[in-house]
Amino acid sequence: QLQLVESGGGLVQPGGSLRLSCAASGFTLDYYAIGWFRQAPGKEREGVSCITSSGGSRNYADSVKGRFTISRDNANNAVYLQMNSLKPEDTAVYFCAAKTTYYYCSGYRSDYEYWGQGTQVTVSS
Repeated sequence: QLQLVESGGGLVQPGGSLRLSCAASGFTLDYYAIGWFRQAPGKEREGVSCITSSGGSRNYADSVKGRFTISRDNANNAVYLQMNSLKPEDTAVYFCAAKTTYYYCSGYRSDYEYWGQGTQVTVSS
C-alpha cells in the first residue's frame, strides 16, 4: 500500500512560483529521506533536491540553488518543494521519491525505493 502522490504542477510564467506537494499513503514518511527529481523530454531524470527524515539536512542541484526550497511536515505526512523565480529550463515532470536510508539524502535515482507518478511543470510565457 506504499504510495507517493505529487501535486501542484501546472503552467506558470517565467519568474513565477509553484509549490509542489508529495503526500504519502499507506505508510508514514517519518523514517524516509525524500528526494525530488525531474525529467524533461529527451533528457535523463535528474536530482533536484532532497531532505533527510528529520529535515536536518537538505541538498539542492546547482541549477536550482537559491530558487527552490524543500521542506517536510511529518505530522501531515508530506514533503514540499517551493519553486521560485522559475525559468523555462525548469520545465519537466517532477517526481518525489522515498528511501529507507533516512539519515542521508542524495541525488542518485538508484538510492530511492518508492516513486510517485510525477506532476508536470511548464514554465512559458
